[in-house]
Amino acid sequence: MRASDRAYAVLREDIVQWRLRPGAVLAEVELSERLGVSRTPVREALGRLTAEGLTRAAGGRGVVVTDISLESIDELFELRETLEVRAAGLAAQRGEPGVFAGLHALLLGAPALLGDGDPARGGYYALVGRLDEAIDAAICNAYLAQAMRGLRVHLVRVRRLAADDTARLQAAAAEHAAIAEAIAAGNPRVAEAATTLHLHRSLSHLKATHTPA
Repeated sequence: MRASDRAYAVLREDIVQWRLRPGAVLAEVELSERLGVSRTPVREALGRLTAEGLTRAAGGRGVVVTDISLESIDELFELRETLEVRAAGLAAQRGEPGVFAGLHALLLGAPALLGDGDPARGGYYALVGRLDEAIDAAICNAYLAQAMRGLRVHLVRVRRLAADDTARLQAAAAEHAAIAEAIAAGNPRVAEAATTLHLHRSLSHLKATHTPA
């Protein structure tokens, strides 16, 4: 792996997982020392992160991690609905029913993954990621799949703003199961409706938990 790719991967993960928080200043000298690479790969990595919208130039301060506001969340979900609803419909038309039938069965059991034994919810989010990947593969549209992958990195950041509400995650698992079931049945309208409902409930919960009392 090239030094710039390694620097990019480390910094991207730190930003997505909130180890580098919004507003954090990313100085080339400090980062090059921390990552054990020269400043040129760091500069290249920061350029890629800025192109993705994860960092921005801040005048004399250099590069900083971008903030997430309620307004930006609304904008993300507008784009998310446009992309994901269409993708669900295409997956229902083009996908392999058996793949989504299997995911439907797994998602029905997803509440078991939300116990105290996995406080980071890694198993649950990995299963949701499998559904995303299956939809990406099923739609047979590389441009749409690429756009959704670019959006998801921001959605992972947004997820950290919401309270870790087990009841909401259990409901979301049921909503994902409904999406998988509709795709397996080859019903694009139901798949689109199930996706729209899931996104509406996710946004409502997120805004309710992020809005000060």
